[in-house]
Amino acid sequence: MDRTIDIDGVNLHYRDSGEENLKPVIIMHGWGCNVDTVASIENLFIGKMRVLNVDLPGHGGSTEPPAVWGVEDFTAMMEKFISLLGLHRPSLVGHSFGGRISILLSSRGDVDKVLLVDAAGIKPKRSLSYYWKVYSFKAIKKTLLLILGKKKGSEAVERMRGKKGSADYRNSSPMMRAVMSKCVNEDLKHVMPSIKAPTLLIWGEDDTATPLSDAVTMKRLIPDSGLVSFPGCGHYSFLDNPFGFRAAVTSFFSL
Repeated sequence: MDRTIDIDGVNLHYRDSGEENLKPVIIMHGWGCNVDTVASIENLFIGKMRVLNVDLPGHGGSTEPPAVWGVEDFTAMMEKFISLLGLHRPSLVGHSFGGRISILLSSRGDVDKVLLVDAAGIKPKRSLSYYWKVYSFKAIKKTLLLILGKKKGSEAVERMRGKKGSADYRNSSPMMRAVMSKCVNEDLKHVMPSIKAPTLLIWGEDDTATPLSDAVTMKRLIPDSGLVSFPGCGHYSFLDNPFGFRAAVTSFFSL
């Protein structure tokens, strides 16, 4: 059933499937996605757990954050969501960006199990060319603001960002672009050793957005964790290998 809940002025849309007496599992999608993207994961739990498939703020049917949020802000909202719905020791499923929230939330909250699917959370290594582009862009930005003024200069800068950024960045609104820039630079390695819940990492070995090396690092840092990787699969391993994914999830959650 589709539901919405207002949390501090943000209208959060989610799908609630299953009886309230069943163990809860919260599913959080990746950047630029929505509840439909992870519907195949949702379907694995329906009838066996209470499934809450959430449109993260700024995605799907949920409204944008009121300010430039970081991972902490998204996590705080999900903590309020859990409290308002009275969920006891939920399990967490996080794909990509949803994995960031799952990592931080499980590092300090009472959760039952954690499933990280091609999850973000480790700051990517940057090349010299990356830093050259960053500082060149900052120099151009200052020049445009000086020559064109604040309003027109800002508009020109935003057009440049839209052309130069990744597909996720280009397809985001100005607010969500700023949010994405903030979140992608946050490194969560320091909180991973605090995750006490059993954790399963499922990864595509050909994932270029969050490479398999990230999963290896997470497995090393998260105490009670295991890793399943699928050859020939990318960032959406749950779609690339649905049968292998189902087998791993069914075993981990005893479905």
